Amino acid sequence: MKLVAGNSNRPLAEAIAAYLAEPLTKCVVRRFADMEIFCEIQENVRGEDVFILQSTSFPTNDHLMELLILIDALKRSSAKRITAVIPYFGYARQDRRSAGRTPISAKLVANMITMAGADRVLTMDLHAGQIQGFFDIPVDNLYAAPVLVADIRERNDLSKVCVVSPDVGGVVRARAFASRLGVPLAIVDKRRERAGESEVMNVIGDVKGMRCVLVDDIVDSGGTLCNAADALLAKGATEVMAHITHGVLSGGAVARVAASRMKTLTITDSIQPTEAVRVGRNMRVLSVATLLGEAIKSTAEEKSVSRLFD
Repeated sequence: MKLVAGNSNRPLAEAIAAYLAEPLTKCVVRRFADMEIFCEIQENVRGEDVFILQSTSFPTNDHLMELLILIDALKRSSAKRITAVIPYFGYARQDRRSAGRTPISAKLVANMITMAGADRVLTMDLHAGQIQGFFDIPVDNLYAAPVLVADIRERNDLSKVCVVSPDVGGVVRARAFASRLGVPLAIVDKRRERAGESEVMNVIGDVKGMRCVLVDDIVDSGGTLCNAADALLAKGATEVMAHITHGVLSGGAVARVAASRMKTLTITDSIQPTEAVRVGRNMRVLSVATLLGEAIKSTAEEKSVSRLFD
């Protein structure tokens, strides 16, 4: 087995390598003066089972191109099998045509990864589960739930906890969390007036006197979470926390969350946290290196990956 890391999230790649006791394969990924990407694998990978560790996070296009070029380099170096390990799959929110004359970019990216030469994909908490079907190669969609649920259980008295979905679209995910924890479920019903903005309309469920935990796959601008926190507190919740898998946190999201009434926002390191996140007053980061390491190990040994979530 060989582990190859791109530049998107080096700390996570190193943590995975340390967990597996496998050193990262020596490779160079750099840019020419015109920002063209170049890579060179500096070890023999002929006949090896290779895992490329690369999130397609900001800058999304650069990191996606790095991934494609690394796949091509490994394919031309006669690697036996190439698995793209993509903790955060960019473009996942463009999974359908939301209006006329718009693309389905998630399908385009899936085609690009397949055509570059990847044999399988290992990712985590896809924004839309049907994206697995966009690929013509096997896809393992992992869940950060075991890590997030364990943290919620450890830090709270569950008799006072209520899991909340910040929108109707996330009900399935929130119900799974509530079932694992054995706590009640509530839903925030919101109406989105325009892209990037949301207006909370109603809270479905009794949250009075409860510690509310908002769960979702992605936090981007933070507007939805902040509005949901205000609505829950207005309905009698004692405090509001959020546990989110992917901390995109674009623009002024970190400042928005810091100024909000949320007690804490907990994210994973599927996307490398910025310095603002690391020092944020109410921000926490959990590592998914062990989870990803176990999935990589199971794939390499041809064992079940789904057993990690039983």
